[in-house]
Amino acid sequence: MKPAKPLSQTHGILLYGPPASGKDTVTAALTELDPRYTPFTRLKIGNGRTKGYRMGSQEQLAELEARGDVIYRNDRYGNIYVVDRPGLEHAMGGGIPVVHLGQMAGIEQVTARFPAHWTRVLLWCSKDTTARRSPLRGDTDTHARLVAWDATQADLAAHPHSEWELRVDTEETAPPEAAQRIHDVVRAAGRSS
Repeated sequence: MKPAKPLSQTHGILLYGPPASGKDTVTAALTELDPRYTPFTRLKIGNGRTKGYRMGSQEQLAELEARGDVIYRNDRYGNIYVVDRPGLEHAMGGGIPVVHLGQMAGIEQVTARFPAHWTRVLLWCSKDTTARRSPLRGDTDTHARLVAWDATQADLAAHPHSEWELRVDTEETAPPEAAQRIHDVVRAAGRSS
């Protein structure tokens, strides 16, 4: 395992929000703004949508778990989604990874178990907006996405003291503007680290 970059040089972005809050769209706007931003592709074990994931096997997951390289695991929609240490190390080596999460436990695990300067961004949209956006992006399980929206709202309510460097309402903020706001926060953090 190669040594991690010094903390002052290691940055990442955690985008948290309910389904269809714009995590993919804002990430695309970030990469357009500055190519150093790279989407972190979580490991997925299961079926369904493959775009934006590294598809893996149960055996691969067992090996990662045995080595202690699973930073966060989430079981949802009948699949397993993993933030893994080798994947994050690789992403950090190539730029500033943008990690998508929909659970506060994931935010806590990543920030605690992978030392870096993490910029935590809360992206939000209403449940009605999730219901409207979900089929437009090709989801065939919009009902499950709405259940996940409820779970995200409950998750936030259960963590009232969560710290965010930035909150963005994606119903009121266009993706390029959201990306610029995130970029400004990351640049400011880079100057102070």
